[in-house]
Amino acid sequence: MTHDRFEPHRASRLSADGPDEAVFPAVPEQNFHVRRMTLIALLVAAIVLPCLYVAAMAFSDLRAREADATDMTMRTVRVAEEHALKVFDMNETLDTRIVDLTEGLDDNGIRAREAAIHQKLRTMGGGYPQVAAVSVFGRDGALLVSSRFYPAPTVSIGERDDFIGLRDGRDLEHVSKVMTGHVAGEQVFNTGMERRAPDGTFAGVVSVALRPSYFDAFYRELLGGAGGMPMTMSLVRADGAVLAHYPRRPGEAAAIAADLPFAEAMRQGRRAGVTHMRSNLDDENVIAAFRHVGSYPVYVMCGYRASAMWAAWYRHLAVLILSIFTPSIALWCVIWLSLRRLSAEEEAWERWQAEASMRRSIESAYRQSRKMEALGTLVGSVAHDFNNLLMILSANVQIARRRGAPGLDRELSAMERALKSGQSLTRQLLGVARKQPLRNETVVLERWLPACRDLLRASLGAKVSLVMDIGSGIWPMRVDVAELELALINLAVNARDAMPNGGRFAVRATNITFRHEDGFPLTGDFVQISLEDTGAGMAPEVLARAFEPLFTTKSKGMGTGLGLPQVFAFCERSGGLAAIDSAVGAGTSVRLYLPRATAEPQIAGPVEARTEEHDAPHGLRILLVEDNEEVAAGTEALLQMMGHQVTCVFNADMALGLFNDAQARQARTGEPLPFDLVLSDIHMPGSLNGIDLAEAVTALDTQLPVILVTGYAEELDRARHVNVRVLSKPFDIALLEKLLQGIQRDLAQTGLVPATHHVE
Repeated sequence: MTHDRFEPHRASRLSADGPDEAVFPAVPEQNFHVRRMTLIALLVAAIVLPCLYVAAMAFSDLRAREADATDMTMRTVRVAEEHALKVFDMNETLDTRIVDLTEGLDDNGIRAREAAIHQKLRTMGGGYPQVAAVSVFGRDGALLVSSRFYPAPTVSIGERDDFIGLRDGRDLEHVSKVMTGHVAGEQVFNTGMERRAPDGTFAGVVSVALRPSYFDAFYRELLGGAGGMPMTMSLVRADGAVLAHYPRRPGEAAAIAADLPFAEAMRQGRRAGVTHMRSNLDDENVIAAFRHVGSYPVYVMCGYRASAMWAAWYRHLAVLILSIFTPSIALWCVIWLSLRRLSAEEEAWERWQAEASMRRSIESAYRQSRKMEALGTLVGSVAHDFNNLLMILSANVQIARRRGAPGLDRELSAMERALKSGQSLTRQLLGVARKQPLRNETVVLERWLPACRDLLRASLGAKVSLVMDIGSGIWPMRVDVAELELALINLAVNARDAMPNGGRFAVRATNITFRHEDGFPLTGDFVQISLEDTGAGMAPEVLARAFEPLFTTKSKGMGTGLGLPQVFAFCERSGGLAAIDSAVGAGTSVRLYLPRATAEPQIAGPVEARTEEHDAPHGLRILLVEDNEEVAAGTEALLQMMGHQVTCVFNADMALGLFNDAQARQARTGEPLPFDLVLSDIHMPGSLNGIDLAEAVTALDTQLPVILVTGYAEELDRARHVNVRVLSKPFDIALLEKLLQGIQRDLAQTGLVPATHHVE
């Protein structure tokens, strides 16, 4: 709990008059904070400023390299454009000369002059390294004459796209795609021109086959060398078909991808430009410059590999970092050593100051501990004595009920209500003092909580609305149901008092798992029950003391200061935790973390009717051990009214003496023991208590049932190890009667109580 924490620095700030002040005089505070902040500011500046400089220089260098790469690609692509333009202009001139040569001749006329035309074609095309073959095709695409062969082989291009395109007047097909030429017998692309008859109709095609390898060789020289160069060159038809590319790589694409910016620029008819894209020819990012070649459906493109640019930039950045950060690291080390020295000085200073406040801190913590211990002892003793008073009152009320008291029902009912209030108060007191025995059982919240709706509504009053949100699949819990119910009632009452004008009280439940790395004081599986109100909330100073016993902000007579402490103590003793969040005007939220049950809930089955084979059980011979005379008298009278024979002694020493005498008689005469049951309080004067008596009776092997009565949790834990029945004070008389009836039946069935035994 918050008030139990030992905070030496806080304790040292408490005023303490006495000799400590003279032994440990006050000294001026050292301003370590300012010195530390100054050194940290220098360290931050020594780190941030070089980093900013390096970042600015690196950014500037990257932009400069991008500009240089763009400029280089633009200059290179202009050279490639001029070269391609000269080649295509020469081809067009060559095509025109051949058309003029065959003008006025039909297919038969060309075949008739094949030898002469073949010789002229060899002369015209043989002097150009880029030309693989010059050919003339007829109206139907048949080869009429070629510079490569004489006589011309039987070849037809009537089904080829470039022939069909020229016949149909499509400009794009004046330059064909790369193919294996029928005439040239190698990889070529053709530049063609249609032939016209005297009447203007289509008469055939003149074709010049160009070698892509010629362009590859030129691009190699233009880019300056072998593989690994940062630039690439491409000759591309306007529809994206690649005519030439350098450097080539295995399995490269035959066309520019349609979704690239360069392909979009060609579709838009742009004549020149620069774009950034991921080339499908080179399979990497490039800065690409392109230009349209004259009036031909052809583009040249030069790409600068981004990877080469980035590699050069990284090398320059590495040199920059080394040159800047090498001296900076030395400065960082000096400042770091200064900070360590300052920390050592501060630690020594605080250690010296701690010696002056240590005694005051220890004394303060000791007083607080003794205060809480004394409070727990006082609360426990008062609650125990109060329980005895409640037992006297309860027993006498039951006696009056059983004897019949006409006209006193109203008064007896009022006394019973007062008894329940007193029992609730003692339960709270014992819970706060950690002396309330817990009766843990496995609870399924989804079935249990809705049954408490009416109880919570009664506690909240008519002005406060109740909202329940129970998630599905909530884990079962192992808790004391009565303590959980009391905790919910305490929180509902607090919420009602915080919302005098009405509001909303919400109850929610979820599963939650805490791990070591979460930093929460608990680990494992828990059920979180959240109870939230829309009330006035708590100020920070009130919130800090919310779980402190006997602390209350309610007016006199309205609160005991035990409600929230009972909630905290219940959760803590159940193996969980309670937490509270609140702010003025924002309401209050209390979260109960209760551990998940490892065993499944026990579901009571239907009770089968059975027929008693024995005579009705007779009264028991009960040894009542109780030090309080009035409690003993009331309990004895009740037991006798139930039909039992009672022998009463006032401490465990006397009871054990009776058992020893009875055993001695049994050994001499064989006479059975005079008792069927021992009903004993635990907390009694004398050398023995009730648990000692139960252990002694069990050790005598008498097989007598023993019922112990207690009001202390620690006694209850010990009693459970003796394997006896235990009732916690103040117990319900009806529960005791039911328990005795069960013992009667068990003893009658086992033959330990003769059927002829009667109690006078």
